[in-house]
Amino acid sequence: MPETRETAVYTHGHHESVLRSHTWRTAANSAAYLLPSLEPHMRILDIGCGPGTITADLAERVPDGHVTGVDLAPAILERARATAAARGLRNTGFAVADVHALDYPDDTFCVVHAHQVLQHVGDPVRALREMRRVTRPGGLVAVRDADYAAMTWYPASEGLDGWLDLYRRVARANGGEPDAGRRLRAWALRAGFTDVTAGSGTWTFATAEERAWWSGLWADRTLASAYADRALRGGHASEAELRDASRAWREWGARQEGWFSVLHGEILCRKEA
Repeated sequence: MPETRETAVYTHGHHESVLRSHTWRTAANSAAYLLPSLEPHMRILDIGCGPGTITADLAERVPDGHVTGVDLAPAILERARATAAARGLRNTGFAVADVHALDYPDDTFCVVHAHQVLQHVGDPVRALREMRRVTRPGGLVAVRDADYAAMTWYPASEGLDGWLDLYRRVARANGGEPDAGRRLRAWALRAGFTDVTAGSGTWTFATAEERAWWSGLWADRTLASAYADRALRGGHASEAELRDASRAWREWGARQEGWFSVLHGEILCRKEA
């Protein structure tokens, strides 16, 4: 087993404005491409599980199986355990793990799933090799990641243009790849997969409620999260520039004609039998 390492810094951290987004995620809105492949008996590894909302949904879909949620941050696993307990799930478990070096034997899981993970790791190809290693022959590795450069919105906003440029610079300085969605298939092929189905999915925020929620969490995240701290400490932005970006988010969210779409790359990789 290679030595565990972390070569990238998680850009977002776990500020309330980040968890506001993470706890909104469900299997339906974030893993729909995987759901038709699930069977009741399956054993699943959910990498980067965060507060566990997707993990719990997956567990409900495999009542005769088991879902293990792992994350590099021990504190967030307490939230995940509470999520599973509140829903009365008995087929879940949680552990600290680094996707670069998973502490599981070869051929352990029927499905290995990762949502919004590879954009934040130092070596996504190595991570995929590890995911492939712990997947049983004939099993699936399922990965979904946003592609920041492909995010689009209306009406035009110079403030949001500046926010996007800043975010991508901060994420890359932290060792990640914010435009991961378009790269997933290429990374999977480099990791040794030969059976890769690639697709895409979106989140869209257009109603008044959706705009207020999405713009509000990003306005807050831009000022108060680990991302904001790293933007300042890394010399990527001043406090005034962060305030301008936060204001641009709120101004966009207040526009009745506002519309925002997040593109995600998706891959289903079948391990050879």
